[in-house]
Amino acid sequence: MATVLSVSGSPSASSRTGRLLRHLDARLTAQGHEVIPLDVRAVPAEALCGADARHPAVVAVSELFERADGVVIGTPVYKAAYAGVLKALLDLLPQHALSGKSVLPLATGGTLAHVLVIDYALRPVLASMGAAHIAQGWFTLDQDITAHEDGSLVLAPAAAESLRHVVDVFSAGLHRIPRPALAS
Repeated sequence: MATVLSVSGSPSASSRTGRLLRHLDARLTAQGHEVIPLDVRAVPAEALCGADARHPAVVAVSELFERADGVVIGTPVYKAAYAGVLKALLDLLPQHALSGKSVLPLATGGTLAHVLVIDYALRPVLASMGAAHIAQGWFTLDQDITAHEDGSLVLAPAAAESLRHVVDVFSAGLHRIPRPALAS
């Protein structure tokens, strides 16, 4: 079983991105992984805006990244880029916080004009942070995600099938991650 850190980079508490990630977390859990959800918006603004890498909340997040075998990073697209709150957090993490990890980037947005944000904005940052493998990411249109007041989520059939596929490929890759030997 691998440990997966599932990071929602949305600044909104009721975002489709966050709900989509929690939906996908359930699939990863059902496949035997330990999933740790993280909403970046829960990190204190003074730590993010003040670039305080020593803030206890940022240190705790850094420890979560260190503990994870794999990381799912989801973000809404704003002005053709990933969310600023996510960028603020990534900037505070150690340079090689993703070293040796498999990463699955996901994005949501209102138009297909933003589909390339994963490859041209997010993937280079993840690579610079040392990700061992960056899985094929996936962009989901907002219109394909229906979030209900009770917290449930319904995906358009084509989007649901595509997301199942990318999550399953990511999950299968996690089973091949070499685990460090335990000290005796």
